[in-house]
Amino acid sequence: MSVLSHAAMFAPGPAGDPRRNLVGLSRSQLGEALASLGLEPFRTRQVWHWLYHRGATSFETMTTLAKPVRAKLAEAFTIGRPTLATDLASADGTRKWLLRMADGQEIESVHIPEEDRGALCVSSQVGCTLTCRFCHTGTQRLVRNLEPAEIVGQILHARDALGEWPAPPDGRLLSNIVMMGMGEPLYNYDNVAQALQIVMDGEGIAISKRRITLSTAGVVPVMHRCGSELGVNLAVSLHAVTNDLRDQLVPLNRKYPIAELLDACRSYPGVHNARRITFEYVMLRDVNDSLADARELVRLLRGIPAKINLIPFNPWPGAPFERSNPAAIQSFGDFVNAAGYASPVRTPRGQDIMAACGQLKSASLRASAILRAAPSATPASLNGAAAAAERETAPPA
Repeated sequence: MSVLSHAAMFAPGPAGDPRRNLVGLSRSQLGEALASLGLEPFRTRQVWHWLYHRGATSFETMTTLAKPVRAKLAEAFTIGRPTLATDLASADGTRKWLLRMADGQEIESVHIPEEDRGALCVSSQVGCTLTCRFCHTGTQRLVRNLEPAEIVGQILHARDALGEWPAPPDGRLLSNIVMMGMGEPLYNYDNVAQALQIVMDGEGIAISKRRITLSTAGVVPVMHRCGSELGVNLAVSLHAVTNDLRDQLVPLNRKYPIAELLDACRSYPGVHNARRITFEYVMLRDVNDSLADARELVRLLRGIPAKINLIPFNPWPGAPFERSNPAAIQSFGDFVNAAGYASPVRTPRGQDIMAACGQLKSASLRASAILRAAPSATPASLNGAAAAAERETAPPA
């Protein structure tokens, strides 16, 4: 059963604060901001270190800066972070955080621990541009893109929650980033790219591009730019081997059909046998899970260094599909493996808190509705409402 491990905090950050947020600025933007106060160039490196290596949440803690400098910074700038609304812990150790932005909009991020590492699933939009039929997020309308500060803020919050400040060089609980949360990252590319450049900077959060994976449904015109500018790993949400079916499951296919998408994969910068593209394939009962589908998948991927993640469908309330039975998944995977493509079956994580792949819409939205309907409700009662909503919508164990 899921548990709520922190008290809910429903008060958004101060509205109308005229100070500029330093979180999410590139190094050059940060330098320009500090220079506008007459501060020397070396201050940029100091502040960067405190923000992204030490996880500072106030200027007062930046003790390598003189008190007058800290006072000047606090007068002109702020260190803006998302506010925690709910913190849900799964029986399998997965954590799902509902985070509130300064304008009151909410997004989810998920930490998935492994024995020697941990991945953070990061959102790029409030809602989603796309309407993939098997994905719960796709049933939520797009509200807006996230800013770089809001993308980086998810990682800063995870480090807070995991107690990883200063950033440890080895043995990190947060070692990998997967841009697989709410939204289509390549439809918010500029903001995502700026955020990931901050994440990859060796003097701050310092997560290597080799440990970052960006997942796309196939925004073909931006894929090459992503590879050449960021060099991160690419994951492609494929899910079907014919255009007719993919048009239904992933409507973006009508704009960028399978052949065009796979051509973009073949030319993705840096792809080779040691650095493959991951194709994500959700297993839907009697929809895309036959041996004929497996055979066509192998044919389509010929010549692309690839592995295929087989994802048992994770149910959500009102979903129009069912999970493929284990025998069908096994047969599909065995065929693809025999053809020379690694095809691990992804173990569902965090299902009891609706944190598994394709489930991020958040029953916590119900708690938000309660808040709007009853603004005098106490944080404790709203906290309980969010937890109850999660339990109600989670699939049975």
